[in-house]
Amino acid sequence: MDRPDQFRSSTVRSDSQPLLEVRGISCNYELERVVFDLSLTVHRGEQVCLLGPSGCGKTTVLRAIAGFHPILTGGIFINDQQVSAVGAMVPPESRRVGMVFQDHALFPHLTVRQNVAAGLSQLPEGSRGESVGEMLERMGLSHHADRFPHELSGGQQQRVALARALAPRPLLLLMDEPFSSLDQELREHMGQEVSDMLKESGTTCVMVTHDQHDAFALGDKVGVMSEGSIVQWDTPYNLYHQPGNHFVADFIGNGVFLSGEVVSPQQVSTPLGILPSDEPLIWSSRTPLEILLRPDDVVYDAAGPIQARVTRRAFKGAQILYTLRTLEGIKLLALFPSHANFEIGDDVRVRLDVDHLVVFEHDDPLG
Repeated sequence: MDRPDQFRSSTVRSDSQPLLEVRGISCNYELERVVFDLSLTVHRGEQVCLLGPSGCGKTTVLRAIAGFHPILTGGIFINDQQVSAVGAMVPPESRRVGMVFQDHALFPHLTVRQNVAAGLSQLPEGSRGESVGEMLERMGLSHHADRFPHELSGGQQQRVALARALAPRPLLLLMDEPFSSLDQELREHMGQEVSDMLKESGTTCVMVTHDQHDAFALGDKVGVMSEGSIVQWDTPYNLYHQPGNHFVADFIGNGVFLSGEVVSPQQVSTPLGILPSDEPLIWSSRTPLEILLRPDDVVYDAAGPIQARVTRRAFKGAQILYTLRTLEGIKLLALFPSHANFEIGDDVRVRLDVDHLVVFEHDDPLG
């Protein structure tokens, strides 16, 4: 296609410049607005994730970056070139973007070798075979090259889809819920394996997922989305330990909210006692708050001041996640070493050990 003026490439190049810039885009799905004035920046070699519940707009953003979905405002830039503007798009095949779909989208009638070669039709046959061989070797698929997709395990199919997307050496790799069809143990293994491989090759990647474990395994940065907007763009560590608002705190990790109120600039009163804050609180005395308690904030202590009863347990190997209910009727989640083994109905004693107090003003869902 002839590129209009808004698609002219910049002549200024620098390794420090972003590879991908999404600037204030909005998108509709059918007639409904699902993405609102969204911006993000991804630098070369970074792996980032868009994380959020179903219907938050994350897949629409990914499809817009790939060139499958139009934008209503803003612009999308890849490698200093504008590829999406209002009313005009560079087609997907001209963006040098690789795509891994949720269902892998392998060609069932083609072998592994043929699937990987499918995106290399522009290469001479000799170069094509060499590129496919290198990619199969890198992915540990050489011994499966002549098998068909239905003869492979879920993890092997995942590797084939990734190999096919990476074979043309894209500038940017996009992945849409790539591990969702795998069981939990395999998806954790594959997430770390894919992350290591992408870092080794210096591949820039954007993944969308509803699963925080997938996002944390892969993402250097994670953007938590809600109702078409990114509500926090941060490292996995900060999202867990320093959530920017009530939605992020509730969505990331396990936890419960405990009511309380400010009693001093660095203390909060709760039904389970006074909790210190490591940073000065911004609210005045007696302001009602909600305090986030993670399972690791609730510590088993045979002499602890809080008595509770086990109402649910989930064995996790080295640890057991307990749901507890105190004498006051307060629900708590607690992660104990598995040798501290309790059954449903048992009474236990615990204490709170909160290293960093995460608090939000009561009835303020945005925190």
